[in-house]
Amino acid sequence: MKIIEVINSSLEKKFNTVNVLMNKFNKAYIRPLDNDINQIFNPQKNKNFKYGEAKRWILLDDKEKLIGRIAAFTNTKYINSGTNFKTGGIGFFDCIHLQEAANLLFDTAKQWLQNQGMEAMDGPINFGDRDKWWGLLVEGFEDEPVYGMPFNPPYYEELFNNYGFKNYYNQYWYKMIVDNPLPPRFKERFEKFAAKPGYTAKHVEMNNLEKYANDFAIVYNAAWAQHGEAKEVTKEQILKLFATMKAIMDERVIWFTYFKEEPIAMFINIPDVNQYFKHFNGKLNLLNKLRLLWMKKTGQCKKLTGLAFGVIPKYQALGVDSFMIQSCANVLQNKGWYNSYEMGWAGDWNPRMVNIYKSLGGSQNRRMVTYRYIFDEEKNPFQRHPEMQYK
Repeated sequence: MKIIEVINSSLEKKFNTVNVLMNKFNKAYIRPLDNDINQIFNPQKNKNFKYGEAKRWILLDDKEKLIGRIAAFTNTKYINSGTNFKTGGIGFFDCIHLQEAANLLFDTAKQWLQNQGMEAMDGPINFGDRDKWWGLLVEGFEDEPVYGMPFNPPYYEELFNNYGFKNYYNQYWYKMIVDNPLPPRFKERFEKFAAKPGYTAKHVEMNNLEKYANDFAIVYNAAWAQHGEAKEVTKEQILKLFATMKAIMDERVIWFTYFKEEPIAMFINIPDVNQYFKHFNGKLNLLNKLRLLWMKKTGQCKKLTGLAFGVIPKYQALGVDSFMIQSCANVLQNKGWYNSYEMGWAGDWNPRMVNIYKSLGGSQNRRMVTYRYIFDEEKNPFQRHPEMQYK
């Protein structure tokens, strides 16, 4: 076997091809856009290169056949709850069902991370935010992945465990049928807040995205500041995000709640663009962009996915989340626009979010695992991710 660092566009293409080869036998697999993966490793496109480095490798067998890949990264902005040792990351792991091959990939990443001063590695994770390419799929191989969700063969769990990785935390995904009625308490809370002066819930308007970018930043920074791993965001960052999403955004599924015009909660959802991308074979060229716009116009995407949810702390126990979600349901349900809704993942360290998903009537349909491998457990004993502390 031979391991090669990815240092040019030809090897980059092979790096992307490995993922297709390893998943070709699962009909649910959807190939990610090549450009989405390439940009993660482009210092001009990924701001995380300001805080760390990234390397990629591919693995060939003795006949020069592609049999694996892996990436490793350091990031000083990556906060590790409950630990005080330097932790790097690995991700974009793919490999044939051969422990020897997997070990060579893991060893290569480990050696590089040790040379960078790291004392542990988490993975598979992303060289970026946690809403994409985060975790190893261990349950739920039958459903098509939503956009940005990792997808892998079932035997990868064995490869990680045999090497010595340990379960740092579970990531739970929930889904529901859009037209299924919400539990009765949602309607009760909706009626309660609809009758209260000052409370309003409304979806965004596409011609006023700057306002909603500011509202998003206010709610996000207040709602997640209590959790040490969250990063504050700015209005400008969210406005830039909205600009990239504008072609696929549906204003009917992006909601905010206000008290006296001040934003206090948000419920951000988007159509699952993987329902478009699965037809594109990894390429978003001009023709496929036109196809995407046509499919959007003709309503061919019937799946929604959650992007962000948050309530400012002093309003969290009042039921404004139910008011907002029921407001969305009143607009969305029984229209035929969407069939299913898949919520973004919630870690087992965040039981409040897990309970919110359950309260909607969602059923768990996937489980992913973020693993941790500590290079010297005598020096740094392994501990699972601590539970989120609420204020």
